[in-house]
Amino acid sequence: MNRLLVQGSAALLFGASLALVQPISAADNSGPYAAPPPPSKTKKADEPKKEEAAEAAAPAAGAVDLTEPMPPRDRVAKSPKGTMKNPYTDNPDAIAEGKKIYFKKSCNGCHGGTGGGGMCPPLSNVIWVYGDDDDTLFRLITLGSDDLMKEGYVRKGSENVVGPMPPFGDLIDTDQELWKMLAWIRTTFNGGEDRRNW
Repeated sequence: MNRLLVQGSAALLFGASLALVQPISAADNSGPYAAPPPPSKTKKADEPKKEEAAEAAAPAAGAVDLTEPMPPRDRVAKSPKGTMKNPYTDNPDAIAEGKKIYFKKSCNGCHGGTGGGGMCPPLSNVIWVYGDDDDTLFRLITLGSDDLMKEGYVRKGSENVVGPMPPFGDLIDTDQELWKMLAWIRTTFNGGEDRRNW
């Protein structure tokens, strides 16, 4: 038992030290939260085209609206179950930043540096305890497993390592950061392409 505690403490300290070595800049000049370009001078004849473009850019019903960044807990509270989809999937810049966030928040202390597991389940295989869709994973990280089950979620799979997932919704500043981290986690997937559903 003492050996397990020492290993766990060492893993957490290692994760924390990596976070200090690879800090994330607070100034994110990429993605949907970057400052908009200065307005261009347009003629009145272009006005209908602008309105059409704005309507096309508006999020579909139930989609994640990234124009309003918010804390992950607020995003969960405002989004009906099953409606959230990661806007950063397969975005190389977001994936690179998501990896930094993963280490900054010390996720590697429990899930391993490559998401292959350790004290907690791996993030790289085909088994996801509560489900593998973006919405469920966002809620799991935000609420933790205990509060997720209170929301009606049940275990769909099992791992050799079973332990509660602590809530990180108050430790991650914005939903944008959490989505980027999930985009990186998706790159660690070791299953076949036919199992990829995101």
